[in-house]
Amino acid sequence: MKFLGINAIFHDPAAALVVDGRVVAAAEEERFSRRKHGKRPLAFSAWELPEQAARWCLEQAGLKPEDLDAVAYSYDPALVRDDVSGVDACWEELRTLYARRAPAFLATALPGLDPDRVRYVPHHVAHAASAGLASPYRDAAVLVCDGRGEAVSHLAGHYRAGELTTLAAQTLPHSLGLMYEDLTQHLGFLRSSDEYKVMALASYGRPRFLPELRELIYPTGDGGFRVEPVDWSGYAKALATGAEATADHADLAASVQVRLEEVLLELAGWLHGRTGERVLTLAGGVALNCVANTRLLAEGPFAELWVQPAAGDSGTALGGALHLAQTHGDRVAPMPGADLGREWSEEELAAWLATAGVPHGRPADLAGAVAAELAADRIVAWFQGRSEYGPRALGRRSLLAHPGRAANTERLNAVKGREQFRPIAPMVLAERAAEIFERGPALSPYMLFVHDVRPEWRDRIPAVVHVDGTARIQTVDRAGDPLLARLLTEFEARTGLPVIVNTSLNTAGRPMVDDPRDALECFGSAPVDVLVLGPFLIRRGEVFVS
Repeated sequence: MKFLGINAIFHDPAAALVVDGRVVAAAEEERFSRRKHGKRPLAFSAWELPEQAARWCLEQAGLKPEDLDAVAYSYDPALVRDDVSGVDACWEELRTLYARRAPAFLATALPGLDPDRVRYVPHHVAHAASAGLASPYRDAAVLVCDGRGEAVSHLAGHYRAGELTTLAAQTLPHSLGLMYEDLTQHLGFLRSSDEYKVMALASYGRPRFLPELRELIYPTGDGGFRVEPVDWSGYAKALATGAEATADHADLAASVQVRLEEVLLELAGWLHGRTGERVLTLAGGVALNCVANTRLLAEGPFAELWVQPAAGDSGTALGGALHLAQTHGDRVAPMPGADLGREWSEEELAAWLATAGVPHGRPADLAGAVAAELAADRIVAWFQGRSEYGPRALGRRSLLAHPGRAANTERLNAVKGREQFRPIAPMVLAERAAEIFERGPALSPYMLFVHDVRPEWRDRIPAVVHVDGTARIQTVDRAGDPLLARLLTEFEARTGLPVIVNTSLNTAGRPMVDDPRDALECFGSAPVDVLVLGPFLIRRGEVFVS
């Protein structure tokens, strides 16, 4: 059977296609529209249908809208409560009306689709399915934590033989995700977008406000929690956008980060006590907090954690489609990886280069040639294969650099127009990771955990060591990505370092590069030395001749 999943509520519009229980394609609309998180200047216009992403997903399988058995919409307006106050109250009625009319909107966007085939999947059920059904485990506990859904902000349950049992759900307005968003805004960052900046800033501070926050943010012992109103200005004054954070701001970020981790540990402990499962799967925007994930694994009761790589709202498109497939009797297969987006053939890439008139070469040994560029301390824009689903660059749309040059942290943040307190990440062969990094899972293919850098390596790879001595690593599997594995091997042969810097291929305020036009535009506007477009290599000096 054929199921299309749609997320078009709150932010991060996305589409995903599941055919006969297998994930065929998934992509965020921002990769097509070039509007990050699907946001326009007015907040309500974030409710954007992923028209381009949905059409592309269908094209990947050679399907038409009328071929679909059903479409999952990852928000059920029937579950919205009238008595929820203080949570986007001014937009609630309009948001609900939009969701109720979504079947008609989708039928207009996808001519041939019968609007009666649109099925509402509760937001947190879609999140749960994106973890529990997409993971490699048939039986696992599932914890969803985000800003909000229709009337709740959290779900705790478990999957057994593909069936979800919900054990707890926290009603609004209590929300760990909204609390973290409020702090993000108070610190001068963009809410529902820049929460990872708060996590990075927390490493520079001390959790000295923790005692007060424990009185306001606390678990209730029944699988839920309470978040009382917090006056952030009582801890640190509001920070204007672009202003420099003070020690008070860093301490507040550190305090909230630690309190979030503590509450998540309590929730996980309760869930383990109810399920006895050895594996915990995570989804929801809070699951993108890799520091919290690592503490859950290190100190929590579960032996293994699996986090959905598109854990934010974009992942509910995948979860909604998987949920329908499961409920209609398909045997759902685990997601094959995060590389579920668009790709281009060598011939198509060559045509783009010809159209752009860009001088380029085609090295016989691409990995060796790129390793030589990196060893010479050049920044490389790397464009290969299918693009990633989710917010992490995983070696498909990446900026690569030498990890042994401490200045490359500042250099790459300048290239991307980012705050200088933000870390950059390393990639490493899976079998080499334990030599260099400790704590965290042995395998981390989706960059959703942090690891401690072993002391003897910190001075050797300073560009990827955060202020707290950690790194958010990506482990590379030789069989799964042989070109990337060979690049790591060739780089080590030249430098003695088995690690390469990997950060997303984009600049400030822009979505990650997705198609060849995006890559060429980014290369033309950013101080990047080399662009690798499939098998082709373009050097800066050979393109721009004065």
